[in-house]
Amino acid sequence: MTLSPRARAAARLAAVQALYQHDMEQTPLAGLLDEFHRHRLGAEIEDDQYVAADVPFFDDLVKGTLARRDEIDAMIGTKLAEGWRLERLDRTMLQILRAGAYELLARADVPTATAISEYLDVAHAFFDAKEAKFVNGVLDAVARAVR
Repeated sequence: MTLSPRARAAARLAAVQALYQHDMEQTPLAGLLDEFHRHRLGAEIEDDQYVAADVPFFDDLVKGTLARRDEIDAMIGTKLAEGWRLERLDRTMLQILRAGAYELLARADVPTATAISEYLDVAHAFFDAKEAKFVNGVLDAVARAVR
């Protein structure tokens, strides 16, 4: 069964949110996935109906990013401007880059341009154009290194 591109976009946004929660609260993976499955993905929150997400895709993004976080962080670190370190990045920005880098590394079924464009959309949900251009630059550099 193929879900709509909107379901994958919803999964990406939710994955970034889940990764952020994990990073800030060290929520165990099983509990984190359960919370998102039961209360967030496709749910109505504060009178807003969220798009149904591609749950297996969401799970892969979260599990895969966490499993390969050290490898992903090392790769992202090599793509930052001189003098910048991961620790200087906004925590949400870091999760966007991690999820995007994971997708570029591990999801050959997703075209490079689609993955980068989708994470630009996620960046626009949280940041201004300047930060979105940063996401584009880093993920483009990651893609050239891994694809």
